[in-house]
Amino acid sequence: MYEFIKGKLVEKNPTHVVIEANGVGYVLHISLHTFTKLKDTEHCCLFTHFVVREDAHILYGFYEPEERELFRQLVSVSGVGPNTARMVLSSASPAEVANAIGQGNIPFLQGMKGIGAKTAQRIVVDLKGKVSRELIPFEKVDSGYNTKKEEALSGLVILGFSKMMAEKALSRIIEREGADLPVDQLIRHALKIL
Repeated sequence: MYEFIKGKLVEKNPTHVVIEANGVGYVLHISLHTFTKLKDTEHCCLFTHFVVREDAHILYGFYEPEERELFRQLVSVSGVGPNTARMVLSSASPAEVANAIGQGNIPFLQGMKGIGAKTAQRIVVDLKGKVSRELIPFEKVDSGYNTKKEEALSGLVILGFSKMMAEKALSRIIEREGADLPVDQLIRHALKIL
């Protein structure tokens, strides 16, 4: 229904953004990959996927059409919903996910929140050969924020983790890795230990 939304970036969080286009503010749920790509831009264009449920209409936004395509392929797998697909794309870059699927790396997929052994196997069986690592660009981007821990904590709470557990995980990561990690890396590391 909506191919993309282009406009002024009004609000940016690790899990969602608000884009104002022609006087209308659109909330788009995003992955950490998209979050890091947006940097501190004022205007942006996100490719969208529209999900209609009985209780909600939800827009998902993606910085690149390749990430959106991978998201669509993930949700086509039985047992993988939009939130699980977004969690997969937040736990690893699209290139890493595509590479894991292409190589049949079930333990890599199984290590992500919401993905069990059977779901990881289904993803590999259904998508192996359909997903191409070369189609998905990979670039590490540093996002320089002063409140990195607070943003990472907010993102983890929105993703469904308890604030206390998320805060403990982030404190351990900062103690071990240092406070210089960008928000997306903090969240990725936390997802691995939560």
